[in-house]
Amino acid sequence: MEQWAEIRRMHFVEKLAIKEIARRTGRDRKTIRRALRCAEPPVYRRESAASKLDPHREQIAELLRTVQGITNTRIRELIGEDGYRGSKTILDDYLRELRPIVCPKRTFQRTAYRPGELLQFDLFEPKREIPVGHGQTRRGYLVTCELGFSRAAAGALVFSKRFEDLAWGMSRCLRFLGGLPQTLVWDREGAIHDGGGRASKEFAAFCGRLALGWRILEPRDPQSKGALERTHRFLRSNFESARSFANPLDFQAQLDRWFRERANPRFHRGIRAVPAERLQAELQSMRALAEPMPSTALRRVLRVPQQPYLRFDTNDYSLHPRFAGRRVELRASQRQIAAIALDSGELACRHARSFAKHLTITDPAHQRALDVLRGNRRRGLEVDVELRPLARYDALIPA
Repeated sequence: MEQWAEIRRMHFVEKLAIKEIARRTGRDRKTIRRALRCAEPPVYRRESAASKLDPHREQIAELLRTVQGITNTRIRELIGEDGYRGSKTILDDYLRELRPIVCPKRTFQRTAYRPGELLQFDLFEPKREIPVGHGQTRRGYLVTCELGFSRAAAGALVFSKRFEDLAWGMSRCLRFLGGLPQTLVWDREGAIHDGGGRASKEFAAFCGRLALGWRILEPRDPQSKGALERTHRFLRSNFESARSFANPLDFQAQLDRWFRERANPRFHRGIRAVPAERLQAELQSMRALAEPMPSTALRRVLRVPQQPYLRFDTNDYSLHPRFAGRRVELRASQRQIAAIALDSGELACRHARSFAKHLTITDPAHQRALDVLRGNRRRGLEVDVELRPLARYDALIPA
């Protein structure tokens, strides 16, 4: 390359003759003439040797077209059965160039959100189980959400994927943010989705009470709520790292503080702004929260057994014994377990809910009432029996 450039400089700049250039460079005159005639830099070329992949190229392309998501390793195994003896590197380099042609990648456009338009929801599972008391831990889930415009986020801890728990988590997130958006976005979570892209009846009723729209995403489409997926990575790396929790209330308190003091006040590189500041502007476009918010307690009708306890989430909770045999409505919220008599509207029990498992929780007042009833029954069995002298029996029995 340098010699070609020098020959051209000597001839066109210094105006030297070909003979003089040949004397100075020691090159043949024919070589110098070729360099002067060629306006493009010289390129070294050689004929490419045949590749070990050549007999298998059609088979590889067919595998990519017909088997979705097939891996390089599996392709190498299949063509190895047909005689391929080349290295892994050769195949990987070839597939790196072929895949975008045979299987074009999905493309995305940048999405701009209007204030108060969308609120994305999802479930996030902490790596470690949550302490729930009585020496037990339990797997928990976070109902997380993020506004499309401001990127303000919130989360609520629940311990199941029942709709009642998800609804409580959604209500708590809405209260944390302070307003109602136009549309809630969910993926195809079992309690949210009813098949075919339709919302479940419970989710549709929840949205109807708050006059909200909803959107159920396509299956296997995490990119549709990519903003929230990035928040999940931030939760994993920043919130969960080097933290300990005493109980579910402590977990929720630390989570709220993290969103309020760390996640939402940070500078968000995606929107080039602070989510907490944009949230104040976005709230102007959002409707006020409903007062009261829709009830999210699980309701179930049952008949009180003779042993006056009701079982919920593997725990037994006591009821007043006078309700034995009567029907009551169980109301289970995230904070308490209550039962209301259907025939009279009386309160049959009220307990703080425990997320530990296999416990028996007894109200002392219920136990005292049970002891009183048990004592009355014992006294009722004591019958006065007349005692007669033995001489009466002697007179009745012949000698």
